[in-house]
Amino acid sequence: MAVKKITKADVVSEIYDKTGMTRKEIVKVLDLFVHEVKTALVQRCVVELRGFGTFEVKIRKARPRARNPKTGETVSVRSHGVVSFRPGRDLKQDVWNIREDEANTDAGVPNAGSGDPSPSMV
Repeated sequence: MAVKKITKADVVSEIYDKTGMTRKEIVKVLDLFVHEVKTALVQRCVVELRGFGTFEVKIRKARPRARNPKTGETVSVRSHGVVSFRPGRDLKQDVWNIREDEANTDAGVPNAGSGDPSPSMV
């Protein structure tokens, strides 16, 4: 089953179609947003976007023995940060009823197949 991929250019086009902003302005705002989220995460801040989700950095412990999947070689891995995302309640509700057989046909439709709008859509 092929999953549709949305690129930054697709997001810019969708926002362009729905607002009076120029594509250049949209790209600038989107780049600034991504930069601010990255900066906050590097500073170990939690980024909470109500209704969408929460980004945070978690620390993975060091491991003296790990395996390189490509070569099979045993290597040691230092402790390091990884970005974690927890979806918000509204996002969870919006995707809850997506089924494997309808995932491609309902792409981009909020609350596809649920029959009841989420509180944010009312």
